[in-house]
Amino acid sequence: MTISLQYCHITVNDVDEALAFYRDALGLKSRNDVASGGFRWVTLGSDDQPDLEIVLSEPHAGRSQADGDALQELLTKGLLPMTVFRAGDLDATFEKLRASGAEVLQEPIDQPWGPRDCAFRDPSGNMVRISQDPKA
Repeated sequence: MTISLQYCHITVNDVDEALAFYRDALGLKSRNDVASGGFRWVTLGSDDQPDLEIVLSEPHAGRSQADGDALQELLTKGLLPMTVFRAGDLDATFEKLRASGAEVLQEPIDQPWGPRDCAFRDPSGNMVRISQDPKA
């Protein structure tokens, strides 16, 4: 049996603002941009993982008012799960994100549990960690 991750959703306050972080600074490529009912779902991906897609959407997109409100509250508090990316060159990726104006939470360091990584907040307050590809 084969199983793999197909989609990962990241909730953001403003899709265009998030694109400046995930597409322009982090380097993911836009694959799809779907509008419906006043909301957008933007799918991003990487050539390195052609089958994996990251979907950006706002808290109320495709949800009830109550569910969207609850998700918005968690997003505002910075309590949504973090996203972790792997980079071939952590230091270059860190510098590119820092130069974009992204909020730095942690500069690159060697973690006691193994990886070398760094951390940022995206424009909506989500924590994004980036670890060094162990093959690099």
